Amino acid sequence: MDWLKRMNGAIKYIEQNLTNEIDYNNISKVACCSNYHFQRMFSFITDVPLAEYIRRRRLTLAALELQNSSIKVIDLALKYGYESPEAFTRAFNKMHGVSPTIAREMGTLLKAYPPLSFHISIKGGAEMNYRIVEKGSFKFFGVEEIIDLTNGNNLIRIPKFWEECYEAGILDKLSEVQQKVETESEFKLCDANGIMGYRDTGKDTMPYMIGVVDFEDELKVPDEYTSVSVDPFTWVVFRTEEHYESEVTEKIQELWRRIFQEWFPSSGYEHAEGPEMELYYTADDDRFFSEVWIPIIKK
Repeated sequence: MDWLKRMNGAIKYIEQNLTNEIDYNNISKVACCSNYHFQRMFSFITDVPLAEYIRRRRLTLAALELQNSSIKVIDLALKYGYESPEAFTRAFNKMHGVSPTIAREMGTLLKAYPPLSFHISIKGGAEMNYRIVEKGSFKFFGVEEIIDLTNGNNLIRIPKFWEECYEAGILDKLSEVQQKVETESEFKLCDANGIMGYRDTGKDTMPYMIGVVDFEDELKVPDEYTSVSVDPFTWVVFRTEEHYESEVTEKIQELWRRIFQEWFPSSGYEHAEGPEMELYYTADDDRFFSEVWIPIIKK
């Protein structure tokens, strides 16, 4: 499959450049997606951030060289991209639990992380609820933070950002400008939702905004908020099972993992170059469900 070929091609590129400076843009070109989307996809599929995977592979090869050659630590540090022997020693010790000098000794216990290889696997068969919709242009406005993607920090920082906005009264202010939409469903769209990846903020980061989605593009944006115009897209919309408010983070993060691990590899669609959204719905009895919106194109 094309998806497998591209992902394994990206791993091959990484392996061929472990002793060189690795350009994340080149990795994403091999995978035929943006730097931002590749890092997000890689992390969700493998449960390891891209930077951490590269670090583990480099330190695995460095340990093998220490045990099978007389190379100096300073030369090994430079070979694998560390600015100093001290920085290399700290990283080596963190992964292997011993210093590079001790690693040379016969019988020393070391760790090895082999290169990844992507395959289609059959999993538990749990259903995924999704729909594909066409949506014209709309806007989203609210408060923004630039999120660090390294080492899974986004999975920690985004829930914390929501907590901070709640404590600061920002969510209450957003509810004052949210257009109230009457629906026949017992569930209503929450006043504050999330959008991410709507502009390039540089390597290892993404923009994340908590705010109001204005599908009709009719609301006046208050001066204190950042506004994003979203282009027309075809979207795939995934829905979590119903849950309580305390489970929101757990349920939506698990949904993200399943989307990239299970749906995209065999769907016939690719992630289009556009933002992603998280929309939240609640009923009067404190039940919730969440939606993940991803722009797509056919392969």
